[in-house]
Amino acid sequence: MCLPDSGSGMENIMEKHLNECKIGGRYLVTRVQVDESITRRLEALGVNEGTPVDVLNKKGAGSVIIKVRGTRLALGKRLSSGITVEEAEQ
Repeated sequence: MCLPDSGSGMENIMEKHLNECKIGGRYLVTRVQVDESITRRLEALGVNEGTPVDVLNKKGAGSVIIKVRGTRLALGKRLSSGITVEEAEQ
């Protein structure tokens, strides 16, 4: 999804779900939309808006292994599809 920048220009921000990201990519979390109890747990693990995450591996069923704040996390399809990210500058 492309969203216009809130500034004066029309800069596009490419957002996608975490399970759609490429292996080896670095992304910034823009939104977490899962059950409230799971959102709190993810926040405790460091998955917050604005946090950089690295996609380490993906499995065919939509599972994703990410690295966030030095910790590896394995997220199933339901969780990874509820986390929206944008590409981070390398």
